[in-house]
Amino acid sequence: MSTPFTLTVCAEMVFTELPLVERVERIHALGFGVEIWDWTVKDLDALAALAADGVRFSSMTGYVQGTLTDRDGADALLRTAAESVPVAKRLGIPRLNLHGTGLGEGGLPVQPVETVTGPMWVAAVHTLRRVAALGEEHDVVFCLENLNTAVDHPGVPFARAEDTLALVEAVGSPHLRMMLDLYHAQIGEGNLVELCRRAGDAIGEIQVADVPGRCEPGTGEISYPAVARALAAMGYDGVVGLEAYAADGDSERALERFREAFTL
Repeated sequence: MSTPFTLTVCAEMVFTELPLVERVERIHALGFGVEIWDWTVKDLDALAALAADGVRFSSMTGYVQGTLTDRDGADALLRTAAESVPVAKRLGIPRLNLHGTGLGEGGLPVQPVETVTGPMWVAAVHTLRRVAALGEEHDVVFCLENLNTAVDHPGVPFARAEDTLALVEAVGSPHLRMMLDLYHAQIGEGNLVELCRRAGDAIGEIQVADVPGRCEPGTGEISYPAVARALAAMGYDGVVGLEAYAADGDSERALERFREAFTL
C-alpha cells in the first residue's frame, strides 16, 4: 500500500515544544514535506540551509498585510505578495497562501466584514487578477484559502469554499488556485467529497484536520480514508497537507495517523 498524494505537514502546529527549525527537521525525517506560515518571523538562512539539504517546503503565507476588497488594502496585499515571492523562490516553495483579508492575533481578521457586497466581489476579482499576473511573472502559484467563520475566523470575507472557488474560477488563471481546507469546509459547508469533485482542477493544494478539535485524522467526525479514496478516484495526485494540532500532544503519532488515512 502507498499514497498517490504528496503528504506535507504544517510546522506551526506540531512538535511545538521544539524551535521551528527543529520541527522542520523532525517532519522531514519522518518523510513529509513542510508548510510554514508568516515568513517575516522565520530564520530564513536556517530554512534555506535545510532546503539545500533536501527539505521540501510546500507552501507558505504569501502576503504580510492587505485585503482583497479596497484599493489601499489591495495595493498592500500586492506589495507584500511581491515581497514574499523572493523568499518562496529561495526556499523552493511553489505555492503562496492568501486569505480574504489579513489575519491578526488569534486568527481574527484585521479588517472584519459583516456583509460582502457586490462591489467587494468585483474588487476582489480585480485584485486577484493582479495577484495571478504576479504569479505568472515569477512562475509561482497563489492559493486562496477557504476559512470558517463559525469557530476560528469570524468576520473574514469570502470565507466559504464556495466563495473562494467562485473567485478562482472568475480569474481563470493557472497561477491562482484554491487552498482547499477541508477542516474549515466541514464546519462551514460539509459535503466534502462533492466539494472536492466540484473544485476539481481549481485545487492547488488540500489541507486537512478533523472536526471538532482541529487535530489529526481519526480524532473526529470526518472519514478521511473515504475522502482519500474519492480524491484518488477523481485523479487528484497533488499535495495533501496536515494543518492540525496533535491530539494528546503526541505529534509523531499524529503524523502517522495522517499518513495512514491517506494511504490506499
